[in-house]
Amino acid sequence: MPESQIVHYKTFDGKTISALMWVPFNLKRDGSNPALVLPHGGPTGQVQDYWSPHVAALVSRGYICIAPNVRGSTGYGIDFQRANYQDLGGGDLQDEVYAAKFLQASGFVGPKKIGITGGSYGGFMTLMAIGKTPDIWAAAVELYGIIDWTTMAQHSDPQLQQYEKSLLGDPVKDKKAYDAASPITYIHSVRAPLLVLQGDNDPRVPKEEATQVVELLKRDGKTVDAHYYPDEGHGFEKRENQIDAIRRTVDWFDTYLKSRP
Repeated sequence: MPESQIVHYKTFDGKTISALMWVPFNLKRDGSNPALVLPHGGPTGQVQDYWSPHVAALVSRGYICIAPNVRGSTGYGIDFQRANYQDLGGGDLQDEVYAAKFLQASGFVGPKKIGITGGSYGGFMTLMAIGKTPDIWAAAVELYGIIDWTTMAQHSDPQLQQYEKSLLGDPVKDKKAYDAASPITYIHSVRAPLLVLQGDNDPRVPKEEATQVVELLKRDGKTVDAHYYPDEGHGFEKRENQIDAIRRTVDWFDTYLKSRP
């Protein structure tokens, strides 16, 4: 597996975004290579340079991968961390979009061969991306992502409710912010084929969030599939399920992204 590279790019408002990037060996700069943007969880977190079997599998299959630390990430000062307040899926999504543009500017990747995948808040970001900026993404895989912040708040434990309020404000008084930040608002604009992976017993993002996504997209006649893992929660703990999720992710992108002209 090639070593990670630390890269930087300017985003829509002039901020500099830092990211980790992996480029498979022996690629030509002819725009023919598939690539993936990997939004991280949190959003209060950051991408760090450690071994990831998920990334290793994708890069070994020929996918260029970029994992940005978008606004809202930790490690870049409190102002940067708070820059996504009441704007989830707004400026931070644009930072992901500009990661895709950075990939195109590298010469390795064409505009029709970029996908997106992530888990938890990264799953939320994946859903927001394909609904709110559908022209950018050719395929997507989301793992246990939030589709509706209002229903999420209703089912969350008190500690998680407080965290959500720190991101979006009060769910009643600030309902417009909750609606604007919810992928369900944009779900009918989705065009990219989507795979959903979800644990049956997720205490943070209930299975109903995933089934709602699948039902809505099927009703619209979109390409969507899902797999639910029994006895798994928020993230997959069993080794066989971790391997299966990676296999399904790679197969999905091989089918709907790598094969595109």
